[in-house]
Amino acid sequence: MSYTINRLIQNADFDTVDARTRKALADQGFGVLTEIDVQATMKKKLDKEMAPYRILGACNPTMAFEAIGLEPRAGAMLPCNVILRSIEDGVEVSAIDPVASMSAIENDELKAVAGQVRDLLSKAVMSV
Repeated sequence: MSYTINRLIQNADFDTVDARTRKALADQGFGVLTEIDVQATMKKKLDKEMAPYRILGACNPTMAFEAIGLEPRAGAMLPCNVILRSIEDGVEVSAIDPVASMSAIENDELKAVAGQVRDLLSKAVMSV
């Protein structure tokens, strides 16, 4: 089982894909709670160069509330991370597959919610 939902946007500008990703997530009910500029962090902490790489911590409050209500410790797996990374052909957008990440929890109701979240994230990634 793959653990991410992926899309390559060819010949694209990183910041343009970032803006498009944020809009696509918002259109599916997600907000971005956290943001990590991995490229800048690696430069600052290790003095290492790398291609642009950003992690967006996305949350759909309705789905998060439902998941935590079903399994209070499920919050340890939130938010849903979405990465943007510059590669040779363009910018790859990858979102965690919530079904894969929640598979360690034996709760069928939670797995159903994770499936709904996966559908929303898939729509967001494919619409970038």
